[in-house]
Amino acid sequence: MQNKFLLPVALLSVVLIGVFGWDVYKDKQRVHELTLLTGSKTGYYYPFGQAIAEVVMQQNPRLRIKVVETQGGDENMRRIQANEAQLAIALNTTGAVPQARVIASLFKEVFHLIVSEQSGIESVSDLKGKHIALREQGSTSYSSFWLVSKHYGLKQSDFQFTTGSWAETTKLFASGEVDAMFRVQPLGSDALSDLLQNTRGKLVPIDQAAAMKIKWPYLEDHLIPKGTYKAAPAVPDVDLPSVEVQATLLVHEDVDPVIVKEITRILFEHRRNLVAANSLAAMISQPSESGGLALPVHEGAQAYYDREKPDFFAANSDVIGLSFSFVTLFVSWLWQLRSRFLQKQKNRADKFNLIILNLIQRSRQAGSFEEIDRLQEELFEIFKQVMADLDEDRIDADSFHSFTFTWETALKIASDREKALRNLSLVSHDLKADFTDVKKMEN
Repeated sequence: MQNKFLLPVALLSVVLIGVFGWDVYKDKQRVHELTLLTGSKTGYYYPFGQAIAEVVMQQNPRLRIKVVETQGGDENMRRIQANEAQLAIALNTTGAVPQARVIASLFKEVFHLIVSEQSGIESVSDLKGKHIALREQGSTSYSSFWLVSKHYGLKQSDFQFTTGSWAETTKLFASGEVDAMFRVQPLGSDALSDLLQNTRGKLVPIDQAAAMKIKWPYLEDHLIPKGTYKAAPAVPDVDLPSVEVQATLLVHEDVDPVIVKEITRILFEHRRNLVAANSLAAMISQPSESGGLALPVHEGAQAYYDREKPDFFAANSDVIGLSFSFVTLFVSWLWQLRSRFLQKQKNRADKFNLIILNLIQRSRQAGSFEEIDRLQEELFEIFKQVMADLDEDRIDADSFHSFTFTWETALKIASDREKALRNLSLVSHDLKADFTDVKKMEN
């Protein structure tokens, strides 16, 4: 009788274990499809999003990210709020929604106010009574401009403005139909370089970033280095004050923490792959309280950032007495010092990365062997500075490895440009020789 009772129980147990095991197996094999909202295909967010999607799928084929073109940060926030997408890229100037969470800070962007030389505009206040070209409403450039104009006391009725795509507004500026353009772009942007080199445009300082930060704490002051967009004559011709903001990767609060942690891990542990796909990825960092969107970090991303923190307090809470309070205060003080030191190291590494990005741009546009030689000399001088900083602990090993990859990329681009110039020279020489032979035959 007992055996008859045990047999059905054993069979039921086997079935339940099998069902549970099958569910676990299916969950491990499941493909998760996510949508990433970016910006215009002609901008920087869309190709950056493509780089993220490509590297994430390479490292984890079960995570597939669909990159979607949008009008910019405002639209991205609305669609995150409506749960129409799981991921989005937006500037920290964009109005946040409660459903959004932060994964990582991606790269820095800088406010650029470009004016025509004949406009007479020398400051932001001089925009009054002028005609300005802006990106489409809903874009991050559009919303950022109104922060600046509000700070300087300008109203919409104080000037005329036209919105449109980059191509449309650039055409208006080049033809003289508008006096100024406003753009939020990564430093050394190819599009801005082409504009400033092919039109009679110049950059105007936005010199009150520290004052703007009082009302908008996520804004930072930034200097656009002399010669960023043209070396001779230098554009700008002096180090130009401006405003810096942060492009941020966001996620809907309901996305599985395990998935978010895996995406965060890939972003940081496979940054070399990302940099190879998009050089701006060299600046990916953990979000800071001062540079974010006043939004919490997603629990999955936070779990990755906290992966190395020992659970010391929980493990020893029953045996540690009053003296532990003093130890906690001391450790907290040391941790703050360490964080400041690490942030200082990162900021210095980011500065070198920006210089390298500028050299990459100049290498692509180099027109002579002498110019290539000068750029290569600059690269080696920068490398010496970084090595010295590494020896003196002014940058850390991780930042150094990130820098070396970007530096090697710049060196390769310079070498490739030199080869291209050499091939062009050989073709020109052969054509001259053929022409000389033809002339001799005619004579």
